[in-house]
Amino acid sequence: MENIFLSLTQITVGLSVVYVWVFRFDNVVKEFKQFGLSDLIRNFVGASKIALATLLIAGIWHSSLVQIPSILMGMFMIAAQYFHFKIKNPFIKHLPSLILLILSAIIAIGSSKSF
Repeated sequence: MENIFLSLTQITVGLSVVYVWVFRFDNVVKEFKQFGLSDLIRNFVGASKIALATLLIAGIWHSSLVQIPSILMGMFMIAAQYFHFKIKNPFIKHLPSLILLILSAIIAIGSSKSF
């Protein structure tokens, strides 16, 4: 049961990140401009998050791929929280990255038990 929960969590984080960075990219561009970050940083973050999301999904079949990407994804979500606080966004804007941060922590902790 724990493996099913972890797999569903990995799918949730992975697909959510890909959805935002592929299908809602115009929203990402607006947010990064509000944050005062360059296009280069935005593109680096996007490529990194999509790569990490891919590793999280591949980690369903190869568990050794999961722990480091989940920790790195969590760090990106902490950075997102920082920037949302920095520009004083309402809590509703913080919520998606906060949920993904919690799910990334669950994945990281859950994957450490399988070693």
